[in-house]
Amino acid sequence: MVKLTKGAWIVVADANKALLLRNLVEYPAPSFEVIAEHVPTVGAEDLKPSGQSGRRADGGPNQKTAVTEPHWQEDARDRFAAELAGLLYSRAHKGAFDDLVLVASPKVLGALRGLLHQEVTNRVVAEIPKDLTNHPVAKLEKLIKAEMDAM
Repeated sequence: MVKLTKGAWIVVADANKALLLRNLVEYPAPSFEVIAEHVPTVGAEDLKPSGQSGRRADGGPNQKTAVTEPHWQEDARDRFAAELAGLLYSRAHKGAFDDLVLVASPKVLGALRGLLHQEVTNRVVAEIPKDLTNHPVAKLEKLIKAEMDAM
């Protein structure tokens, strides 16, 4: 069982936003305050295609080459994960938190995990691979406590 300490940060994220929370009390009953809400500076709708999807003319006569579809959502998710990793590093470097709990959908968590600086990963006490971004703070307290009690 992992205990949520007083002052621990909890990041609840998906590919479109991240909620940064701070735990105000010691275990066993968490009480979160919202520190910030972080949204991506560039969303999937802002990304421009690097080429046309489908088929395009090739160099030879009557030849066509298949071109893959752009992956807008994946590109936006990866950019947002990089932004969030940078934000967490700057806050960790300033000593804003000692313990960090990451709560994100499995794909976002995977993207984020590979981008975190060692200074941040040293402070990660738990990872919860679930998308909980659309829950109110009171519900997040209960859900995250239940997940951490099960660890």
